[in-house]
Amino acid sequence: MKYFSLVLFGVWVLAEVLSAQELKPDVRMTLAEQLIEAADFRTTQSVRYDPAYVVIDYPNGDVPADTGVCTDVVIRSYRVLGIDLQKRLHEDMKYNFSSYPKNWGLRRPDKNIDHRRVPNLQRYFKRKGAEVAVSEDAEYLPGDLVAWDLNGNGLWHIGVVTGEDEFVHNIGGGPVKDRGIEQWTVVGHYRFHPGK
Repeated sequence: MKYFSLVLFGVWVLAEVLSAQELKPDVRMTLAEQLIEAADFRTTQSVRYDPAYVVIDYPNGDVPADTGVCTDVVIRSYRVLGIDLQKRLHEDMKYNFSSYPKNWGLRRPDKNIDHRRVPNLQRYFKRKGAEVAVSEDAEYLPGDLVAWDLNGNGLWHIGVVTGEDEFVHNIGGGPVKDRGIEQWTVVGHYRFHPGK
């Protein structure tokens, strides 16, 4: 019995180590395919929904790996591809602050939180020419991003499209794959595939 417990413990440790390893993108894949793979990988990670303000490193700063919100799914998925949305958005806000929403009463950019706010990501993607028109017959391609207003009153949310009517997001229980893109009001649709 003692050895059996030791073997089980060893298997558990190995599983934890493997699940903690970050995904490395396959350079033979398109950026959209890499983004889908990175978003799918997020669903294997244990993450507690936590929207708290956290002082983080810059660039490539992140909140603790076991916490996050919907935007962190997007940020972490792009980061695997070598695309740091924290830095990109902060640099754009620094020089174009007046172009960004004023929902939070800030007078200047904040590198700790700006990239973790859906309206700021939406404005950044639009400014970078990644906006796709929102329409009743919109075609959501794998690798696209979709932003929603969950309650019709400015409760914003964002996710990564991974398949036909399928997306990865964190709405409160950690990153999950879900279906039904139009179950909430779509307020933004983006195809952001920049060079690294």
